[in-house]
Amino acid sequence: MTTTDTALSAPPVTDREQVFIGGRWTDSTGDEWIELIDPWSEKTVARIRSATEQDVRRAVDAARQSFDSGIWAGKSMAERAAVIDEIATRLDERRDELTTLGVLEVGVPVTVSAGTQQMTASLFRAVAEEARNFTVREDRTRADGGISRILSEPTGVVAAIIPWNGPIGTIAFKVAPALAAGCSVILKGAPDAPASPAVFADVIAELVAEGRIPEGVVSVLLADREVSETLVTNPGVDHITFTGSTGAGRRIAALAAQRIARVSLELGGKSAAIVLDDADLNHVLQSLPMGGCMQSGQACIALTRVLVSRKRHDEVAAALSAAYSALPMGNPWAPENFLGPLAGARHQERVQNYIDSAVRDGATVLTGGGRPDGLDRGYFVAPTLIDGVRNDMRIAQEEVFGPVISLITYEDEDDAVALANDSIYGLSGAVYTEDLERGYALAQRIRTGTVSVNGSVIDFTLPFGGYKQSGVGREGGVEGLAEFFETKTVHMPASGH
Repeated sequence: MTTTDTALSAPPVTDREQVFIGGRWTDSTGDEWIELIDPWSEKTVARIRSATEQDVRRAVDAARQSFDSGIWAGKSMAERAAVIDEIATRLDERRDELTTLGVLEVGVPVTVSAGTQQMTASLFRAVAEEARNFTVREDRTRADGGISRILSEPTGVVAAIIPWNGPIGTIAFKVAPALAAGCSVILKGAPDAPASPAVFADVIAELVAEGRIPEGVVSVLLADREVSETLVTNPGVDHITFTGSTGAGRRIAALAAQRIARVSLELGGKSAAIVLDDADLNHVLQSLPMGGCMQSGQACIALTRVLVSRKRHDEVAAALSAAYSALPMGNPWAPENFLGPLAGARHQERVQNYIDSAVRDGATVLTGGGRPDGLDRGYFVAPTLIDGVRNDMRIAQEEVFGPVISLITYEDEDDAVALANDSIYGLSGAVYTEDLERGYALAQRIRTGTVSVNGSVIDFTLPFGGYKQSGVGREGGVEGLAEFFETKTVHMPASGH
């Protein structure tokens, strides 16, 4: 299950002594640092300057001035799309550096991180293409003969707050469509993943220096929770788009509600995979282990509840137990590994506490359950399959954010749907069946934003988002671009009036 090639290690990462405000690296008004700790070596590998409340105000002021001037919003969609394509090209040129940072920030193996970087550039290009085809004006004829023009206008100054578990990819989700729409953006990175946003800032700095992006349009900051909240509450910010935990999303929504600021939220998940009795076990084994343990389970879309009937319980439990225990885990710099360490010591402890709580509640660990044998260094938790889980247990209701899968038994199809929907979350899900129409019909009954039939499809160029407490709004596709527009109706009189 594990490999421990200690000869493979991370390339060096550069410290960042300044903050990025309005398109330029500049001195901070404070002297605090954020450390990047390698989850494999458990050592600090870089330091990045933390922003102050004054730095946040400077960034908002720059964004507000640039947006109100129309210097970026006044450009055509085609002009902005060309710049977004250029951002994709320059991120591609930095793929090796970003791949390294994906390993250091999230703990994912190098091959997984490389795939993420490739996807990120593709997402920028997909947004650029959507922008070229997006209609920002539609004329409608009224009954009185007049024309009403329906305009799509940028939402304004956007605070884009991203998580630690996929920093560069989430930048593509948020900053690319915001810029395409004509917004000015303050990107706020997560303290646990501080370096990838700085590389993105380098790209923006180049484009500002070349005159491709005006000054003031983009700032990139790192800050703790207290300072970050001043960004959410700043009246100069029109729109907050946030990806992270549901708890943090509730806090942001509450703060934004005080001034009725626009909010887009992509939050947590506790997604269910329903294995129907006619399912081909090969289809299940081809996708479910990856679907549940991607990024060592540090993914909001992870399929962490597996629902199986009593009839097939023993068969499915044995097969999944073997599959999860066989996933290669170890040194993230070894290309053969699929799973690496969790992102930090505190997170490792949190995941272990969830496993222990499930055992106390009467569940049984079939495989995994703690640190893998032979891996005494790094923040590891082995892929863990827990049987005998009831849907009212904490392990079945709360987002663990680790490679921990709950096996839950259902009585019939209606019971399976009820169990899948018995959650505050509604982000993702899956149905396994040999009858595709049956799978489609069942998918429609599951209250979640995405459902895959016989697989775990990940295509972020399509709309993605959640029901219930998994979020508000959509990312990806034309729907994700539309999030950054307001709708205005202009009534024009009939001819001659």
